[in-house]
Amino acid sequence: MVRSLAVGHRGLGHRVVVAAVLEPSPSEHPFVRALDGSGLEVVPLQIRRRAYLAERAAITRLCQGLRPDIVHTHGYRSDVLAAGVARQLGFPTVTTVHGFTGGDWRDRLYERLQRRAFRRFDAVVAVSGPLGHELVRSGVPPDRLYVIRNAWDGAVDFRDRATARRELGVPLDGVRIGWVGRLSPEKGADVLLDAFALLPDGLASLSVLGDGDALSGLKRRGEALGVADRITWHGAVPEAATLLPAFDVLVLSSRTEGTPMILFEAIAAGVPVVATQVGGVPDVVSPTEALLVPPEDPAALGAAVRKTLEHSKAARERACAALRRVQRDFAVGPWLERYEALYSSLQAARATAVRA
Repeated sequence: MVRSLAVGHRGLGHRVVVAAVLEPSPSEHPFVRALDGSGLEVVPLQIRRRAYLAERAAITRLCQGLRPDIVHTHGYRSDVLAAGVARQLGFPTVTTVHGFTGGDWRDRLYERLQRRAFRRFDAVVAVSGPLGHELVRSGVPPDRLYVIRNAWDGAVDFRDRATARRELGVPLDGVRIGWVGRLSPEKGADVLLDAFALLPDGLASLSVLGDGDALSGLKRRGEALGVADRITWHGAVPEAATLLPAFDVLVLSSRTEGTPMILFEAIAAGVPVVATQVGGVPDVVSPTEALLVPPEDPAALGAAVRKTLEHSKAARERACAALRRVQRDFAVGPWLERYEALYSSLQAARATAVRA
C-alpha cells in the first residue's frame, strides 16, 4: 500500500520520499528492494531495536533537510515516533490505520500508545468503515477521521501456475489451498488449521506463506490434528503475491482486518477466495464474488473451502465477478485523488494558520 501511494503520487508530479526504519542488516531489505527502479527517493534508516532516541534524531535530521509539506506514517512505531517529531517541527501529519493485531501485553501496550497518538494527527485515515467507527469510539475527533478504502494498482507480475508451484517447491499436480499473512492471533491461521482438519483426506494440500511468533505453536497444532504431512510451511516469502496462481483457493481466516491487500491480489490473480466476514472484507466482495463465513467458525470455513474445491466452475465464476468489481470500484486513480485532496487540504490549512 505504501508502494502504491508513493509510486502513484510521484506519477502525479509530486516529490515523494520514502523513509524506511529498518534494523541494521548487511543485505538490502525486501521492502527497499521492491522499490528499486521505481524512481522514488528511498531513505533507509538503519536503527537498532529500541534505539528510540537515535531514531528520533535521524527522523529530525531527515525532516529538517527535506522540509516536507506532509508527513504520512504507517504503523505504531512511526505513528508515535516519526509523527511526533514532525509535529514538533510544524509539519502536517497523516496516518493510515490498517488495523490492530492484539497479541501479547507488549503489542497491546504499543497499540494503546498508538491510539493515543491518533488524537494528535491532523488526519487519520481508516481503510474500512468498521475501523473508522472503532477509531472514533477510541477518541479520534470525527472531523479528522477519513475513510479511504484501499485500492488495487495492478502492479504485481504474477507467475503462471506451474512456475509459481516450482518456486514454492510444491508438486505441480494436485489441489492446493493457499494462506498468506503474518502468523499472529488476529490472522486466524489456527482457525484455518482446524478447518483443514475437517476436510476429507486427499482433497487438498495446504501452503502457509508467512512468519511470526505463532509459528511453532501452529506447527504443533497441525501435528496434533493429524494434518502435518499435508501442510507446507514456507516462511516469509518475498513478493508472495506473485505466487498466488499456485493455489486453487486463497483463504483469509482473520479474526479482524482492515481492508487486506492480499484480497485484492488474490482476486487479480484469478484465484477463488474464501474469507471471514470481518472489517473491510465485505466492502470488497459480496457472496456472489467470494464465499464469506463468520470468524472463529472452523466448520463454516471448512465447508466453504470444500464447496469451492468441489464446485470449481462456480468458484471460477465468483472469481471473475470479483475481478470485475475490483476493476470497477477499487481503481487506483480515484484512490490517489482522494489522498491528494486530503494532502492539499492539510497543506492549505497549515498555510492559513501560519499567516494568521
